[in-house]
Amino acid sequence: MENQMTIVQLHSVDDEHIAELSELLIAVVEDGASIGFLPPLERSEAAEYWANVPGPGVLLFAAAIERRIVGSVQLHLSAKANGAHRAEIAKLMTHPQYRRLGIGRMLMRMAEEQARQEGRSLLVLDTREGDASNRLYVSIGFTPAGRIPRYARSANGELHATVFYYKELS
Repeated sequence: MENQMTIVQLHSVDDEHIAELSELLIAVVEDGASIGFLPPLERSEAAEYWANVPGPGVLLFAAAIERRIVGSVQLHLSAKANGAHRAEIAKLMTHPQYRRLGIGRMLMRMAEEQARQEGRSLLVLDTREGDASNRLYVSIGFTPAGRIPRYARSANGELHATVFYYKELS
């Protein structure tokens, strides 16, 4: 399946992209992902979100299999004068039907390479403690920097800790 996958940077999003990205976002939120939204996520809310991405300082990468978007990640370039060397990884997601195929790892590789091209030497991110993403980030060289308890609410109202990670780029 990997040879049918493409990963591209989307410099803008059209209606088809928004529809596919919305479907992806809804699927991962319904599957329990902690990415800023709670189920049930309305298609209109998802579409409104994607209509504003990418934007200034926000780079969007999408993975597609057979021309269907099945994963995405964002690279947020710090615009602060004292932070021009860093970027934040945000909203890494893979459609639940396409997990364990290396899509997240490939999206992260592409975002990391773009960060280097943008002159960034430090990447940061956070993810809910206990999620599979923690293992992925450690396996690709991110270092845990600390955790914040009771950081994000889940659909059942439970509060979960988040773990912050960083990676220095060479």
